[in-house]
Amino acid sequence: MGAAGRIVVGITGASGAVYGVRLLQRLRALGAFTELVVTPAGLLNVHHELGLDRAALDALADRSHAPGDIGACIASGSHAVDAMVVAPCSMRSLAAIAHGLSDNLLTRAADVTLKERRRLLLMVRETPLNLAHLRNMTAATEMGAIVFPPLPAFYHRPATVDALVDDTVERALALLDVRGAAPQAWEGLRGGR
Repeated sequence: MGAAGRIVVGITGASGAVYGVRLLQRLRALGAFTELVVTPAGLLNVHHELGLDRAALDALADRSHAPGDIGACIASGSHAVDAMVVAPCSMRSLAAIAHGLSDNLLTRAADVTLKERRRLLLMVRETPLNLAHLRNMTAATEMGAIVFPPLPAFYHRPATVDALVDDTVERALALLDVRGAAPQAWEGLRGGR
C-alpha cells in the first residue's frame, strides 16, 4: 500500500474490544482513512469493556456505518479500500464470513474484501475452539483471509497489558501492509544459552 491507506475496521461482540479501538487510534496516527462498522453486540462489548458509547467510538473513525446499512459504500467492490480487519472477530461473524452469509454490513464488507482479493484480517477471539470454529477458520483461510488470533508475545518481556495490546496491533498493521506499522522484530536470543 503506498500511503497509510483506506482500511475498513469491523468490531464484533467477542471479548477484546481494545484491539479494535487501538487499531482505530493507531490507523489515525498513521494517516489512514478508516471506515468503521460495529455489530450491536460489538457496541455492547465496547461499552462494557472500555466504557465508550457509540459517539465516542464513532469519533475514532473517519466514517462510521450502521451494521444494518447494507447499501453503504463499503458493501460494494467498486468502493476502493485497501484492506479490512475485524477486531475482535466473534465466532458468529467468522462463521458468516466463512460461508458467505452477508447478513449485515460487516459480513458483507468482509465478503466484498474477499471477492475483490483484498486483505482481510480476522482477529478471532474464542477459547477453547470446537471443530466448527476450526473448520470455519480453515474455510476463511482457503478464501484468502488471514486468521490472526490476538495471542500475546512474551519474548519482548512486556511490562503492561497495554504493551501486549500494542505489540499485537502493530503486528496486525504490518499484516495489513499499512505504511508506518512498527512491529517489534525478533532479534534472536542475546548472549547465547
